[in-house]
Amino acid sequence: MDSVITKSLIESGNCSSLETVRVRFDAEICYLQIYRPDANNSINEKLIDECLQVLAICETEANIVVVEGLPEVFCFGADFNGISKSYSSGSLRSQNPEPLYEVWYRLATGPFISVAHVRGKANAGGVGFVAACDIVICEDVSTFSLSELIFDLIPACVLPFLVRRIGHARANFMSLMTMPISANQAQEWGLVDICDTNTKNALRKQLIRLRRLSKTGIRRQKNYMNSINDDLQSNRSKAIAANEEIFSDPKNLEKIHRYVTTGKFPWEGDDQ
Repeated sequence: MDSVITKSLIESGNCSSLETVRVRFDAEICYLQIYRPDANNSINEKLIDECLQVLAICETEANIVVVEGLPEVFCFGADFNGISKSYSSGSLRSQNPEPLYEVWYRLATGPFISVAHVRGKANAGGVGFVAACDIVICEDVSTFSLSELIFDLIPACVLPFLVRRIGHARANFMSLMTMPISANQAQEWGLVDICDTNTKNALRKQLIRLRRLSKTGIRRQKNYMNSINDDLQSNRSKAIAANEEIFSDPKNLEKIHRYVTTGKFPWEGDDQ
């Protein structure tokens, strides 16, 4: 970690080390916004590190954590541009997927209520953020997709959280089809709890109710729910191993690089 982030630094506006997220506290509520507008709100190591630091503060300082993105894209998954640049320069190193899994695990099990406020597109790892949260509120035009298999990748770390939300068969369907599902479909399947045209108002209404809950009650509820369903912890090692395998395969990395540099999908020939 580059520097220690504290709640007092965030509230004073002097937390200059935050580059990929915007954070503000409103009493017991922490608003954590994924903010990489020049990179399609994609996930890189810096984003993961900053999320972990903020969530560590929330362990003691927040009862509610609201995860947000941008109006057009909540989060679009792995930073393909970053992977492509590393691949072309020959400096690509093996990435450790465990920190990202830990971000989602903390959202799912931490002593706070995690709320995903989704507008626009949630894809790949973006769906991981959504599925990890306790409550999901989305705009009625939002979409949710797992595009990994197009590039011979699999959403290894996303799936334990997604299966917990919507079940094995539907998570498998989303993985295989690679196409977006609508907000209404996501709500019908249980990925989304509240779908509204005005998500800011919908969020405000829920927060009025959630603010009444105590830290002690929230902690007990989350601990108990985790104790009766420990799949997230038991599947951690399998998810991480699968992720490491797919992102260390040179053929997969070449497909990512080709897509970034030419815009062509793996099934498209060079003459197309």
